[in-house]
Amino acid sequence: MTPEVLKQQLAAAAEQINQVIKDDLAAVTNPRLAAILEHALLAGGKRIRPLLTLLAAQLVQGHKGTENPQAGTATPWQQLAISFEYLHTASLLHDDVIDHAALRRGRETVNTRWDNGSAILAGDFLHARALLLAGRAGGVPCLELIGTATQAMVDSEFIQQEAAASRDWREETYFAVLDGKTAALIAAACEAGGVAAGGNPAQRRALHTYGGNLGRAFQIIDDLLDYLGEPGATGKAVGNDLQEGKMTLPLLIARQRASAEQQAELEAIITAPAQRRREQFTRVRTLLEQTGALAACRQRAEELIAAGDQALAVFAATPQRDLLHALGQYVLQRDR
Repeated sequence: MTPEVLKQQLAAAAEQINQVIKDDLAAVTNPRLAAILEHALLAGGKRIRPLLTLLAAQLVQGHKGTENPQAGTATPWQQLAISFEYLHTASLLHDDVIDHAALRRGRETVNTRWDNGSAILAGDFLHARALLLAGRAGGVPCLELIGTATQAMVDSEFIQQEAAASRDWREETYFAVLDGKTAALIAAACEAGGVAAGGNPAQRRALHTYGGNLGRAFQIIDDLLDYLGEPGATGKAVGNDLQEGKMTLPLLIARQRASAEQQAELEAIITAPAQRRREQFTRVRTLLEQTGALAACRQRAEELIAAGDQALAVFAATPQRDLLHALGQYVLQRDR
């Protein structure tokens, strides 16, 4: 599948998911809440999480057929799918309050345009709505998946805060944060689709593995783009992670591979004030190249995607499996 075809399919799927979201939000009667939810949910985005839920359900069903919805009515699979977009958006709303963020995707955050209280309440509403929709569509097993993923997301925030305070620069800590913040919800979105379609334990495990690895690889590539990306493509300046003092995987690997002199230089830059880190961005990128950290990160992402693809071998070859494979390749090749 060519990148152009994949983009067309993703755009078409996102448009359908957006319509399901709009229809669902039509039941919100409070004008202020409705305006906030529209601002938070309908500002763009590829809708990868709900798409993964739908693809996973279709993959499990195979040739046995899929849902047969009435025109204009959201199917249980679609309701389950948007629950993961709601959970993701709820976490962003709360993150923006915690981080005092002013912009997201180039637009004012809810906490800036309205206030912190409104952002928190809107996030709570989306979380509650997600549980309601998921419970209807997938019952207790899907609620357990959502509960486990949400718990992992919160745990990872505490791990990240503690690691930053103690300068815990271990790779296992990085992946503990990554698994909770990014991989857990994507893995749950995939597995939940399998649950809703009646998947067996082996199929559920395969979908969980694929989703978790996709999330891990996505974040690793995101780490790389902070050093290699083009601002015109990514929409943000390079070096943000370094300026904020984040110990991402490129830095961790470089520190492991560096000579004593290079390691001392890296640590001096990392622990310096933000302005100093900003000024030393080019030097840090050179050190990442010299230690082979950038290439090692890409290789790690490629290995994760390959393992995810291998997990899907329990399923017959179908258009849905082809699309899941293409999504993995898209993650590796993305420039934004």
